[in-house]
Amino acid sequence: MAFAPALAWAGAQQYEPLATSVQAAMHSAVADRASPRLVFASPDEAMEWLDEMSIRLAKRIPDQQARLDLLTTVQYEAKRAGLDPQLVLGVIEVESAFRKYAVSRAGARGYMQVMPFWAELIGTAEHNLFHLRTNLRYGCVILRHYLDIERGDLSRALARYNGSLGKKSSYAAKVMKASQTRWAWPAPQVTRAAYPKRPTEYVGDPE
Repeated sequence: MAFAPALAWAGAQQYEPLATSVQAAMHSAVADRASPRLVFASPDEAMEWLDEMSIRLAKRIPDQQARLDLLTTVQYEAKRAGLDPQLVLGVIEVESAFRKYAVSRAGARGYMQVMPFWAELIGTAEHNLFHLRTNLRYGCVILRHYLDIERGDLSRALARYNGSLGKKSSYAAKVMKASQTRWAWPAPQVTRAAYPKRPTEYVGDPE
């Protein structure tokens, strides 16, 4: 029987020409193949986060190993891009409902609903956007790019990610609500008007 991807009702990023320097930086970011690992101040904190998030995700992804692989990759890729992992979990919930093979009407793919044109723009034709690490790597790099464009305005950056900027949409509010309630860590936080700027240096990658 042929495999039919589940249809997602998410929006989609819109194609926009990139400056050469930006395109080169994003290409470098998605090309890095360092193995995902939890990035926390201590192993105990890492295990506490992983155990708690795994419990919350169990109903959506029953297979334990699949949950742990997803959560580890989310946390690693989010931190690497200077994003809050809880925000990324909120994006995945709203975009694909944690369905690995989700496809939107516009053709966006995977957990973070990445549009195929991104592979040509900043990656290679061989990049499979249904692959866990590839999808999350692209999604986090793209969201970071939109946050930089919008000077840290999270609502506008999320709208760009979803393709709903300038349209009447509750998308950004839904993502932020999910990240601050169902995925909050360690407890619900107050929404901030602006997202933190990109860290000047990330020191969590393996040497």
